[in-house]
This record gives sequence, structure tokens and C-alpha cells, in this order.
Amino acid sequence: MPHPKHVFITGATGFLGGYVVNEFQQAGYSVVATGRNAARLKELETERVHPIALDLDQLSGYHEPLETVVHVAALSSPWGVWRDFQKHNVDGTQHVIDACLANGAKRLVYVSSPSIYSGRSHRLGIREAEVDPNNNLNYYIRSKIMAEKLVRQAQARGLETVIIRPRGLFGVGDKSIFPRLLQANKRLGIPLFDNGDNLIDITCVENVALGLRLAAESPVVSGRVYNLTNGEPRRFKQVLDEVFAAIGETPRYRPMNASMMYGLATCSEWIHRRLPQLPEPLLTRYTVATIAYSQTLDISAAQRDLGYRPAITLDEGIARYAANFH
Repeated sequence: MPHPKHVFITGATGFLGGYVVNEFQQAGYSVVATGRNAARLKELETERVHPIALDLDQLSGYHEPLETVVHVAALSSPWGVWRDFQKHNVDGTQHVIDACLANGAKRLVYVSSPSIYSGRSHRLGIREAEVDPNNNLNYYIRSKIMAEKLVRQAQARGLETVIIRPRGLFGVGDKSIFPRLLQANKRLGIPLFDNGDNLIDITCVENVALGLRLAAESPVVSGRVYNLTNGEPRRFKQVLDEVFAAIGETPRYRPMNASMMYGLATCSEWIHRRLPQLPEPLLTRYTVATIAYSQTLDISAAQRDLGYRPAITLDEGIARYAANFH
């Protein structure tokens, strides 16, 4: 029986991380799963999954041979203070890179974000090179751009690297996209721009996990960047209508003007920056840019180089989410 491949996964206790651990172990890998949530790590433990509770800044004390590293851990939020994004997304990525180089890792697969494409315009079929390196729409975007730069520098130092930008992850256990929209629906209603006709790309989390495994295995991807989506762009309102119908709730839409709301979000952010004791603004510039404008990604590179084909359709993903909705 062949010796199993080994993979080291950061952020294993997060939403995406748990699916990534499962994807690799199902493919026969021996997995070292790392994260800060010791209780959640214990739940992941199997014959093939070996949990280690640690922060990224503790990786300097990790001295074990590494083969493939999948860096999932990140602070993902549309709002927060810069020092937190710097610590988790920029410095944290550097800690991972240092551990890779110190322990002989062959390849690092880094989970970035297509939020770095965000802006106040409709963009269809965005390719991986179409990034504004000075995008400062929020701190999360800024930190991801900086982290990608660190990964490219590591490639120049001899570490094989692959950057993956998965768009709009959702699935069972999602605490971001759909929960935020459901909360907005209960509070004030869901903002709707141009009748919700703007196209969006979202991705079943299982498909992202699959894409990351393919990125770890493909022999032709070193130094490259790949978009990942379900490849099924749909109108914003159409997606929400389907989700709410599936969970048996009624959406309350609030027609709004994009330019006006972007201006209000800008003012709101200015106030909240100066009064940090306030909670996250109800609406940020990033949120408006995300739900008011079309944004779809070109995934042809991932299809060509990784052999990526979504295993779960959008309809199947919504049905799974609804079946586990509480």
C-alpha cells in the first residue's frame, strides 16, 4: 500500500478549513490540521487527521518536515482595525512562509480573495491579472493584496506557490454571506439596487475545497493564480429569492440608489473610524460595491490547468444549506 501524501492545513477550525481537511483526508492524505479552537480541532481528529492547536505566530517553533501546506487561516471581515488584519493576514502569512522554507515544504497553496477586484463598477469575466494593487476599499482587501505579494516573493525564493481566489463561499456552516443577509432581512430589509439584476458569482464551499486539493496536486501551476467560482453567475435577486424560498422565509427588499448609498456608507465609515467604540457600520463601501454591481470571474485558467469542474451545482448547494438551516 503506497505511503499517503502529507498536507499541513492552517485555519482548519474555520468554515472553509473544515471542508478542506475533509477533502484531503477523503483523497487519502495524512493531514496535520492546525487552528486556535482546540475543541473544534478535537472534533476533526481521525486516523488520518492529526490536530495541533496553535496560532500562526507560533509556527516558528514548529520543526517537522513539510510537503504541502494549504494556508486557509485569515481574518475575513468587511470591518475592523488595521492592526488585526496586519497580524492575521499579513504577518500570519509571513509566519507560514517562514515555516515552509524552514521545514522543506515543496508547495504552498494560499487562499486569497477576489474581494481585491472590488470597486464601483460592473465587471464581468474578470481575469486573474485584472487587479488594482492600490485597492484600499477596506483593510481586508489591503491585507490580502499585501499577503499575495509575500507569497510571490516566496516563489522567487524557491518555494512553489499557488494563489487561489474563491468567490462568495457558502454552504452548511456558513457564518458570513447568507447569515448576514438573513440578519439584514430581519432588521431593516435587504438593499436592492437596479431591481437586483446585477450578476454575482458564488461558490459552494465543497467546490473550493476541491479546487485547493487540485492546486496542491497539479504539476503545472507553480507561481500561478486562479479564480474559483461555481461557474454559474446569477442575478442577485434571483439567488436570494431561491435561498429564502428554500428556507421558508420571505425576503424584504429595500430599493436603493447605489451612488447615494455609497456616499452614506463613506460617511458612516468616517464616523465609525473616529468612534471605535461603535459596532460595525450597517453598510460599508465594500458591501455596497459587492451587492450593487455585477462581478463575475473567469475560471477558464482553473479549468484548463487544474482540471477544475465544480462537483456541486448552485442549486444543490442551496438545497443542502436549506436542509441544515436552523
